[in-house]
Amino acid sequence: MPIDAAKAVAAEPRSAEITWGHKDIQLYHLGLGAGLPATDPDELRYTLESKLHVLPSFATVAGAGLGVVGGLSAPGVEVDLAHVLHGGQTIELHRPIPVEGRATTTSRVAAVYDKTKAAVLVLRTEVADDDGPLWTADAQIFVRGEGGFGGERGPSERLEVPSREPDSTVDRPLREDQALLYRLSGDWNPLHADPEFAKLAGFDRPILHGLCSYGVTLKAVVDTVLDGDVSRVTRYSTRFAGIVFPGETLRVRMWREPGRVQVTVAAVERDEAPVLADTVITHT
Repeated sequence: MPIDAAKAVAAEPRSAEITWGHKDIQLYHLGLGAGLPATDPDELRYTLESKLHVLPSFATVAGAGLGVVGGLSAPGVEVDLAHVLHGGQTIELHRPIPVEGRATTTSRVAAVYDKTKAAVLVLRTEVADDDGPLWTADAQIFVRGEGGFGGERGPSERLEVPSREPDSTVDRPLREDQALLYRLSGDWNPLHADPEFAKLAGFDRPILHGLCSYGVTLKAVVDTVLDGDVSRVTRYSTRFAGIVFPGETLRVRMWREPGRVQVTVAAVERDEAPVLADTVITHT
């Protein structure tokens, strides 16, 4: 079978050197829709090198996302990209990400779960520079058609949405070319650009990267709840509950609690179809 769970988990971690600079940060932020209005001082923190700060979700694309790429080519893992979907993502920040960086990324397959109709790979990436750990990221990758091998099902916890009205609700329109711009940060899966490939994967047209919705959502929370201070974010986790098409509008609902913000995200134009669920930003 294409996935040998025992071999994948037992494989030695892979390490690589990665670097990034202000242009990588700016391109990533623009791929999330930052910079509107272009002269807004709050937006210039995402787009102007002299004022730049780094949205923590940049961790998912730093080094062109080598952790996920390496995990999908790890020993014991051989998958068809047309059958791959991002199921969830967690990042834990050990300290703020610098605008210019050089670091070592170490990635491994932390677990392989059997969901009967799909396998779930948990790809763990740990990144550190000369000053110590920067972040740890876990990507949960669904591989359709690769389940049923008799492995553990893994966790399936669901977070109950608060019964009260959200404390904040914001809409974030997405450009029709959002996926084309976002993929320049390193996720070249043709699912997000090639109509023919998207049809092979079962979609009418290319879909937006789940991690783009993930970044758009974090920016909305930072700007709305955390006074625009990216350094306050310590952890960010989500489950990808549904697809998004470029050109749609994301509706981000936020419930504030001590030290954390719980979030749901829906696609406005499709009767608020779920996009992100079980989503929590932990902060100082």
